[in-house]
Amino acid sequence: MPVPVPQQRSVPAAETSYGAALTLLVIEDDPAGTLTVPELPATAGTRVRIRSARNLTEAGRLLTDDVDCILLDLALPAGSEARTAQGEEADNLATLKHVLRIAPRHAVIALTAQEDAELAAEAVRVGAQDYLFRDELDGRLLSRAIRYAVERKRADVAQHQLTESRLRAQENARLERGLLPTPLLDGSDLHFAARYRPGRSRALLGGDFYDTVRTPDGTVHVMIGDVCGHGPDEAALGVELRIAWRALTLAGLCGDELLSTLQQVLEHERESEEIFATLCTVDIAPDGRRAGLCLAGHPAPLIARQGRAAHLLPYQDGGPALGLLPRARWPRRQVELGGSWSLMMYTDGLIEGRVGTGTQRLGQDGMVSMINRQLAEGLTGEALLEAAVTRVRELNGGELTDDVAVLLLDRDEDAERRRTHHGDRGRSIPRPRPGQVSAAGAQRPPL
Repeated sequence: MPVPVPQQRSVPAAETSYGAALTLLVIEDDPAGTLTVPELPATAGTRVRIRSARNLTEAGRLLTDDVDCILLDLALPAGSEARTAQGEEADNLATLKHVLRIAPRHAVIALTAQEDAELAAEAVRVGAQDYLFRDELDGRLLSRAIRYAVERKRADVAQHQLTESRLRAQENARLERGLLPTPLLDGSDLHFAARYRPGRSRALLGGDFYDTVRTPDGTVHVMIGDVCGHGPDEAALGVELRIAWRALTLAGLCGDELLSTLQQVLEHERESEEIFATLCTVDIAPDGRRAGLCLAGHPAPLIARQGRAAHLLPYQDGGPALGLLPRARWPRRQVELGGSWSLMMYTDGLIEGRVGTGTQRLGQDGMVSMINRQLAEGLTGEALLEAAVTRVRELNGGELTDDVAVLLLDRDEDAERRRTHHGDRGRSIPRPRPGQVSAAGAQRPPL
């Protein structure tokens, strides 16, 4: 039997976990308007505001963001809103399903007769947070049910958000593997190390990318790039450019021809004509003593040789960033490396951080000075890259706003001669993934 109480009034309710007032929307099938809710116990100062709707159309108008919980009478007739797409009569829970569709963020309590216990249980399986029997309804039971339903809905929403976050993290991890590949250097006497830090807080990836491969003729090709902006879209474009670079390099393209083709890829794949990418490519001859350098709007690499301070490679002949000029050209400059050397390539996130509280940036000159100081302290390889990124962050006074990628290739001619003397020239050296220390790290020259 319906329990008549006055409608559309605020009554005290048991305190919720947040101690704030709650709004209850009652959707019931009672043309006389006598079925509402019983008096709620005034055990705390929290109040429950009650709204009543006699059909789904009226409920839709009253369903605002401040509604916390819905008490739905399952006996409410299925109107046109709750019919199937084919125009057939819906099932017994069609009204509930419709309410769940229009109120996905609200807690729902199903109200039914005690003889419909199976229907009440099915309502919870469909998506309601709780159910109550009309014949046993009292104020204390309803107070508990409202608080339980609201808290359970909050927990459900939090769990759903956590699941979505985990799925996004898995997707980001797959993208990150595309941005941070395993270098293909089997058979080379070069050592590889890298560090990567996205600029966004709590982000897994950004728009920086790099790659290293060795072609069948013994040439080692290395690339580092930066898509303007930092986020999933930029990361996806970075992955496409990296994969395209590797494929084109293995197909034999180099220098201007390779960069021109990469620009075509960028122009076809970018979402806006304002998107561009900087790039630096180096191809190291099989003997390891000289290299070709191409710059597309990217900072010049830093090189250190035994007995000499680290300095930047020439950058005067560089071309524009990819995507800026439709018929741009990128000249390839020949660079003498020598016997033992270390080559560091980086994105502008490493040099654009602030120094102190002012507006001064670290810049390339500041980076070169910092690296030379760290070399003087005896840092090499992985330890040097980690110290460089950490120091840049400290100088900035916190996390950097831009992505940072930095990689290191080095060659120790004396170590190679010793291996040759012992007959080990034909044995390939295992290459560490970024973040792993190479077993041959002790043989690295400075840097």
